Amino acid sequence: MTLAEILAGLFPQGHSVTVRDGLVTGGGAFADGTLHVIGVDGDTPLGVDGALVLSRAVLDAVRAGDKAPILVVVDSDSQRMSRRDELLGLNECLAHLAKALLLADRSGHPTIGLIYGHSAAGAFIATALATRVLAALPGANPSVMDLPSVAKVTKLPLDKLQEMARSTPVFAPGIDNMVATGAVHVVLDPAKPLDGQIRDLITNLQPGDDRDRLGEERGGRPVARGISAAVIAQAGRG
Repeated sequence: MTLAEILAGLFPQGHSVTVRDGLVTGGGAFADGTLHVIGVDGDTPLGVDGALVLSRAVLDAVRAGDKAPILVVVDSDSQRMSRRDELLGLNECLAHLAKALLLADRSGHPTIGLIYGHSAAGAFIATALATRVLAALPGANPSVMDLPSVAKVTKLPLDKLQEMARSTPVFAPGIDNMVATGAVHVVLDPAKPLDGQIRDLITNLQPGDDRDRLGEERGGRPVARGISAAVIAQAGRG
């Protein structure tokens, strides 16, 4: 689905969502209230300027005090690879965006990610993975790091990594692996009304982050909750 199709499905009565330089901001009437929308479209890399624009939109929603849900739509490249962005503190700006989304969620704004295209690396982490629950549409292609990049970092042969990825979803790219690890909570059905599916996600949101539980149940992170419990126990003893 394209962004235009997604917005038409969410807001059959119209909306105020705009796209400028690949950055999505706005909202519309949804259910009995409002749905704020931010995100990245058109496989656009997310740089310093974009991260700050989206952060401002999130913080403006928090200041409005309506506690309306925030939908983060994602079809991005990775973070912008430029000397300018690195010198201006791209890592801090991406972290600021992620923290703004976490603040919104803790301030009573349910945050829902919707990945419908590509996304990778810092852009994926600071948008889609910073929401409380992440949904996907068929054809989405997310990755924390693509396998050629993993090969460069680890110095392992690409064919070896491709073989490992078939049985170890925790680092492998692609929607099926993200579902198996619990990073993607659900894959939506484009043949059904999109507004109803998003509304159901919001209604059934659970408190806290349950990605470790989902990953364990789906077989993608078999020891996730055991490790989490051990870390918490160790922190308590410290």
